[in-house]
Amino acid sequence: MRPLVGITGRRLQSSVITHMDSRYAERDIDFFFTDYASKVAAAGGIPVLLPYEAGHEDTIDRVDALIITGGQDVHPAMWGGSVEAASVPAGSSRTSGFALDPDRDFYESTLLRAAINRSVPVLGICRGHQLLNVARGGTLIPDLPATTVEHYLTDAAPTDGRAEHVVSFIPGSLAHSLYGPTRVVNSWHHQAVDVAGEGLVVTGAASDAVAEAIELPGHPVIGVQWHPEWQVTPDPVFDWLVATALERQRVTSA
Repeated sequence: MRPLVGITGRRLQSSVITHMDSRYAERDIDFFFTDYASKVAAAGGIPVLLPYEAGHEDTIDRVDALIITGGQDVHPAMWGGSVEAASVPAGSSRTSGFALDPDRDFYESTLLRAAINRSVPVLGICRGHQLLNVARGGTLIPDLPATTVEHYLTDAAPTDGRAEHVVSFIPGSLAHSLYGPTRVVNSWHHQAVDVAGEGLVVTGAASDAVAEAIELPGHPVIGVQWHPEWQVTPDPVFDWLVATALERQRVTSA
C-alpha cells in the first residue's frame, strides 16, 4: 500500500494573493508549495496536506511519514533568542509569509514530537530542519554573518544551486548513505542550527562549518537546510522517506 506522507504548510490571508477577489481578503488560506507533493508522489507516496487543525498527536497515527516544510523563522522564544533582534518584518503572520507565526511553530512541533515518539519517518526541510533542532532543545544562529559561502541567494531561483555551495557529509551517516561524501545544494536561508538539540548530530556541513544536515541516530529522522523539492537533479531523500515509510508499514502490520 502506498504510504501516506503528511506535509505541513503555512496559513495566510487571502489578501496576499494578487488579483484575489477583495471580498475574500480577510479569509485565511492554507498554503503549500506543490513541489513537496510532486516529489512525494514521484517517490511512490501519497501526499497528505496537513492544516494547523491537524496539529494533534493522533494525526501521526494516520500517516506513515512526515515532512516539516520551509517557511518563516521559528519564533525566537522557542529557543531562547531575542524577539527584538529577529530579522523579520513586523505585522501579522497571516499578511506576510515571513512574519513570525507561533501557531505554526506549535502545530509543527507537536506533530514532530509525536512522530519521533512513534518512530514515524521525518524529513525536515529548511525551516523544518531548524524546527527539528529547536524541538529537541537546540538553538539557532539568528542571522548568519557573511562568510565564504552564500547562504541566502536572492538573485536566482533556488534550483540546483551553485557549484561553490558544497555540503560535505560524515561517513557512516544517513546523509552520507544518500548523497555520498559531497553534494552541491541550493541555499535560501539566513538562519542556521547553532547548538544541536538533544540526541541530534550534525552530519553535513558547508565549507564555512554551517550545519546543513542533522540526524537523530536510532530514529528515521533527517533535517536538511537546503530545498530538495526545488532541485532539478532528483534528491534521494524523498525516495528514502517513502521507502522507510513502506518498511515501517510492513513491520507494524506483521
